[in-house]
Amino acid sequence: MKRIEVKDLSENFFEVISKEWMLVTAGDKEKFNTMTASWGGIGILFNKPVAYVFIRPERYTYEFIEKFDMFTLSFLGKEHRDIYNFCGSKSGKDVDKVKETGLKPIITDGGNVMFEQSRLTFECKKLYATNFVPENFLDKDSLDKFYNEKNGFHKMYIVEIVNVWQK
Repeated sequence: MKRIEVKDLSENFFEVISKEWMLVTAGDKEKFNTMTASWGGIGILFNKPVAYVFIRPERYTYEFIEKFDMFTLSFLGKEHRDIYNFCGSKSGKDVDKVKETGLKPIITDGGNVMFEQSRLTFECKKLYATNFVPENFLDKDSLDKFYNEKNGFHKMYIVEIVNVWQK
């Protein structure tokens, strides 16, 4: 993996995030967890390159994201759909996702975890977080479609993209 500048990205992240998906990984070399996400985006905020992701508190990765100031977003490519499916349907509390999927962790200079299989990874620093709450939904159809008694509300994290790694 080589480090590149954010300005050199040419991906269509509408397609990448919605169709390819990404792994959200938080923790350190001693203990980390990864999960699949298909909601998020990238842009500019506070004059910085940022990404935003949404994590439900029920997810095991949530406790790692809350504990650490940084995490990674890894894009493996559509050819790794099996890894995305596994990491999105199994909890790291119950299974060793690295062992079960064959993911090969790489520790960044900042102590964060990315994967050898990644074609692209963002190393991110948390800037802002907020909880979704029902009273702030302007589109009640989205509220009704994505949230119910079984599915808790997401927390949104806006993160600065501090490093970009590419194969």
